[in-house]
Amino acid sequence: MTKSFLLVALAAAILPAQAQAADAAAGKAVFGSFCAACHSVDKPAQNKMGPSLLGVVGRKAGTIAGFNYSKPMKSYGQKWTPAALDLYLTDPKKVVPGTLMTFRGLSNPEARANLIAYLASAN
Repeated sequence: MTKSFLLVALAAAILPAQAQAADAAAGKAVFGSFCAACHSVDKPAQNKMGPSLLGVVGRKAGTIAGFNYSKPMKSYGQKWTPAALDLYLTDPKKVVPGTLMTFRGLSNPEARANLIAYLASAN
């Protein structure tokens, strides 16, 4: 087995465990600190400087009506699964080079898991 295969297998095993242990209430605080200035999870969906994140978990990237996405985000074409969100939130510009989002990323895996749990609860 290669090292990269082992790392992918380990990440796949750990991420679901993190998602189960995630705290949506703590994620709401993370959202307030890092996301709320540009994004909303309010109903009805409201775009701000960034697109609405209401229902983002499970949605295809770059598809909210009425928001002017960058070409790289429109081309990304991935579904926002918890795993995809975890990678993106770690380093947005690495995952989607050319994205207009200025957020540098969230290095704390527990904070990311909590944030993703909060976003999932807002679906």
